[in-house]
Amino acid sequence: MSARTCGFVRASSNASAFSRTSTSHRRVWSTKNSRGRYTALAVDGDIRDIKAAIDFMSWLDTREIDLQDTTQSDLDRWLVDHSSLHRTDVSFVQWAVARRIIGKLAISRPSKRSSSGFLDEQDLQEQLRRCLNDDTIPREARIIGALVRLYAVPVSRIVELTTDRFHRDDNGAYLTLDRHPVLLPPKLALLIEEQIAQPVTDSRMRQQFGNEISYLFPGKAPGRPRNVVGTRNLLNQFGLPVLSARNTAMIEAVTSLPPIVVADLFGIHPNTAQRWANYAKDDWSAYLAARMATTE
Repeated sequence: MSARTCGFVRASSNASAFSRTSTSHRRVWSTKNSRGRYTALAVDGDIRDIKAAIDFMSWLDTREIDLQDTTQSDLDRWLVDHSSLHRTDVSFVQWAVARRIIGKLAISRPSKRSSSGFLDEQDLQEQLRRCLNDDTIPREARIIGALVRLYAVPVSRIVELTTDRFHRDDNGAYLTLDRHPVLLPPKLALLIEEQIAQPVTDSRMRQQFGNEISYLFPGKAPGRPRNVVGTRNLLNQFGLPVLSARNTAMIEAVTSLPPIVVADLFGIHPNTAQRWANYAKDDWSAYLAARMATTE
């Protein structure tokens, strides 16, 4: 059999597997929808699962591997190169194993932090770029999203920041997150200055009578900052997830600076910073890469 014919047979085999996957999802969609329980969130999850399955089988095709011949080493190599798809790959692998299309393969979970959600470094940087440059995103969301991605600050603390925490001198612009000021990127500093000069608020009472507490992100109620839940929803609406971004930013911080310095700058407890540093040492991708090397 020629290489071209083998490739066609392999592609047909993998395409057949995908057809069964999508058919299975359609049946689930139909059942849930008829019962009125198929939410928009569930739709998004199923779409991500199917896209992950397509990507995985395309990756197999480029390496001339039939789906039924996939080994644990193949799966580990895919996961090392596509760590952001870890969760979405679980559904497809479980489905394929249950139907005996592939052998009993395992998607390992060596550390607790994998369950909390993390971003690829590329995704984190792309989201930060959008925060600093995308004028279609509301200014408040851009500032808060950037602070989360740069300094791993929780939204609950960001909304409590007051305007006096910002200052500028001959060396640059600074924002005091806890006890010590941190240097701001120029674009972020300009956004904060605009926010201080023209705060976004829906409170007519605040506009009429002013407010003795100058929150950087004033809320609707006079004398109160923005609502935390509403702020998180705003960020998610523009594709700026909070938890996964903060987790990733914290990991990058503790791998670049001593934990005690991170604790001082970001205003977290030293023990918390040390725990994050320990998590960073137990990197999931490094674990898989090491295991893959022992099987080759």
